[in-house]
Amino acid sequence: MTAESPTSESRLRLLERERFDDLLRALAARGYRLLGPTVRDGAIVYDELDSGADLPEGWTDDQEGGTYRLRRREDQGLFGYAVGPRSWKQFLWPPRVRLWRARAEGDGFEVEPEPSAPSKDAYIGVRSCDLHAIASLDSALRDIPQPDADYAARRANVFIVALNCWQAGGTCFCVSMGTGPRATSSFDVALTEVVEDGRHYFLVEPGSDAGTEVVAELPLRDAESDELAAGERAIEQAVAGQGRTMDTTDLRDLLYRNYEHPRWDDVADRCLTCGNCTMVCPTCFCTTVEDVTDLTGTSSERVREWDSCFTMDFSYVHGGSVRSTPRSRYRQWMTHKLATWGDQFDTFGCVGCGRCITWCPVAIDITEEVAAIRATDSGGPEVWPPARPTGAGEEER
Repeated sequence: MTAESPTSESRLRLLERERFDDLLRALAARGYRLLGPTVRDGAIVYDELDSGADLPEGWTDDQEGGTYRLRRREDQGLFGYAVGPRSWKQFLWPPRVRLWRARAEGDGFEVEPEPSAPSKDAYIGVRSCDLHAIASLDSALRDIPQPDADYAARRANVFIVALNCWQAGGTCFCVSMGTGPRATSSFDVALTEVVEDGRHYFLVEPGSDAGTEVVAELPLRDAESDELAAGERAIEQAVAGQGRTMDTTDLRDLLYRNYEHPRWDDVADRCLTCGNCTMVCPTCFCTTVEDVTDLTGTSSERVREWDSCFTMDFSYVHGGSVRSTPRSRYRQWMTHKLATWGDQFDTFGCVGCGRCITWCPVAIDITEEVAAIRATDSGGPEVWPPARPTGAGEEER
């Protein structure tokens, strides 16, 4: 539904904080299910909203490697936090989807395909890094010769209310990846929250025909020059508050020529191969398929579930796992995100959200790993694609 639309100050209008729920009501009146941030189980997660009262008003988060803590803000900002453990992927590419079910009928069986009529969803408060993550999922699952029908159907029913970041996290590095903190495209409406000098308001920008229609119903006025300047200061605050950086210069070739770098052994000594990084990553889309039969033997179903390249079974083929060591599995994940993803989709598979750093139980930091390899790069020729094992049962290092 969304369309590209560059940010233009001349189009920005002002919505007072007290009238924010008018936006939510306008979307609900159009039949959208409201999905957005809320406080639950000690974190800010995306879930269904009933009203603006469900938003994390006055909450923020402190994030570092392997660390996430909520704390109270000194103001009543609605979106004064970075990102939590969940991403919008959970709605577009759910953790578990039943593909079909079959029931025994006489001497045969009857297949019951799953209905493909997803709800209309309005995503409230989508950060620029997550907009780029959704675009990456679009490239992998929708904009291909044989798109995934379930993903395409869900994606077509989404209205996106983007949010220009004004609060960066300790593990954020979207500036390095060119994915934020300002939303520049692929939204229906973009908001900039301003909490300054006793004022609390939102600068509003439509980004599509559907967004323009919704905005036209809101009690808005033209923003004054000082209010526009305050919005710019809020975004610059997020730029300055980035907790991490990543040098992306020649990154693809850097990783390709360091396929046998000793740093992979160092990270393997720390990595638990738990898969947390892939579960919280907004762009990871790997799945597996399982067939399940009930105890009576009269009903069977096929389900698709999230999987991770960190599990032993993920790369299992006849005779064993192709990537049987932590070294090879972490290398596969990081190289895919920062190198081979570009070969496939002409962009990075990492959007700099920092979730993989925050939610790694041993605080492995992808920016630190890149910097370590770059610091000792020999500058030699690429060793890609790597040589494959030749001996029977020999594992990849």
